[in-house]
Amino acid sequence: MNSAVFFDTNVLVYFLSDAGERTVVAENLLVQGGVISIQVLSEMVSVARRKFRMTWAEVRSARDKALVFCPSPVPLTENIHRSAMDIGSRYGFTIYDSLILAAALKAGCTTVYSEDMQHGQVVEGLRIENPFGHLPKP
Repeated sequence: MNSAVFFDTNVLVYFLSDAGERTVVAENLLVQGGVISIQVLSEMVSVARRKFRMTWAEVRSARDKALVFCPSPVPLTENIHRSAMDIGSRYGFTIYDSLILAAALKAGCTTVYSEDMQHGQVVEGLRIENPFGHLPKP
């Protein structure tokens, strides 16, 4: 497992979808392993149910697949929430992006893979990389 990288929800969503090159990139990243948080799992479930109209059984199966590659999700705690508020106020991120960054920092990660945050930005030593940046916009 690559504990130095943290996956934002969009990586897991592309892993579940049939998004062509984005799915291939997501699969290639996930098989190397990494870290996610309970928030990321929850957001993945929400998208799977709402957007992909997956059944609860299909969602459980998808969740279990994600956990094979990211077996120890970071819990959402009051300390992570407090850290996220500090990050949000310091850098201007939404609370949800700040929670992801705070969880990644708590896990000791050095890179966050995200399509939604600014590629190349460094937040308290944590580098944000868009692994889909070289692909045409969906």
